[in-house]
Amino acid sequence: MDGDKVEIDGGIMEGGGQILRVSTALSCVLGLPLRVRRIRAGRSQPGLRPQHLSGLEIIRDLCEGKLEGGEIGSTEITFTPGKIKGGTHIADTKTAGSVCLLMQVAMPCVLFAASPSELHLKGGTNAEMAPQIDYTVMVFKPIVEKFNFTFNCDIKKRGYYPQGGGEVVVQMSPVKELSPINLTERGTVTKIYGRAFVAGALPIKLAKDMSAAAVRCIRKEIRDLYINIQPVREPDDQAFGTGSGIIVVAETSTGCLLAGSSLGKRGKNSDKVGIEAAEILLRNLKHGGTVDDSMQDQLIIFMALAKGVSRVKSGPITLHTQTAIHFAEQLTKAKFTVTKSEEEDPSKDTYIIECKGMGMINPNL
Repeated sequence: MDGDKVEIDGGIMEGGGQILRVSTALSCVLGLPLRVRRIRAGRSQPGLRPQHLSGLEIIRDLCEGKLEGGEIGSTEITFTPGKIKGGTHIADTKTAGSVCLLMQVAMPCVLFAASPSELHLKGGTNAEMAPQIDYTVMVFKPIVEKFNFTFNCDIKKRGYYPQGGGEVVVQMSPVKELSPINLTERGTVTKIYGRAFVAGALPIKLAKDMSAAAVRCIRKEIRDLYINIQPVREPDDQAFGTGSGIIVVAETSTGCLLAGSSLGKRGKNSDKVGIEAAEILLRNLKHGGTVDDSMQDQLIIFMALAKGVSRVKSGPITLHTQTAIHFAEQLTKAKFTVTKSEEEDPSKDTYIIECKGMGMINPNL
């Protein structure tokens, strides 16, 4: 049997959970049995953490596959996918592990299912080292839907570090195939908006401070634009635990969305949280790309599966993106090229990511 399994080295390049997410999602979609060794070898605590395991379990359940080595701390798994079914599925990290990362791994699979899916994802909605759920809804969703599919994401309850306890429900229908995207025209920034939130025991004043600090920071660079960052206190029945944070989004004349976000934590001044998010946004605006550096790597798997040539203009290519490209090419036969963007001012670090997609056709439809 071993001869037929695709071997994945989980310790190279970015060396984290993303290798597992990209390769198991593609294994599921393409029906390729997989062995992943040296899982998260690049991390201080190697092997599977609860959120990686719940991601593997939801993929296994989605396609009635076989998973071996699926336990916390495991550094090697084998996965044999079955047919992607659709229906209702639950994944619970039982920690503050990110629901957004669970969504990242499941979404390509349910697009190629036999029937519509409803995913109940439980864990942290606003977690460190992962996109916040607000980013997923405000930035990721409108951009990824350009591949010609739609999904609904209902935030039932927000959950924060360390307990988690959040839940989102994602509903999606399968597609026959994905269309390619062309995101190469940045346009000009037309508006900047966002939300600064507190939940649990924290006063609304912290949200107002984060918002005001972010606005002041952006104003130094961009003077003439209306900036609307709403301070919000999450309703107690819609949030579990105590948390705070901010997301700031810039929208352009061509419909591009770029963002910066930051989370509050104990001992971290709320002004600093606001300034951090603003600085990330400004940095993303400076390079002249059409997507921010969090979005860059999340598009790779969809570009690889789409039919035709996709092109995206971005800032410097992140290690996450290089890693996603490496494994997408290894598994799908899609072909990526990354070139320095010529038409930009040479001082800008702008690139074109181009992909000739494999043109995956949903065998179940």
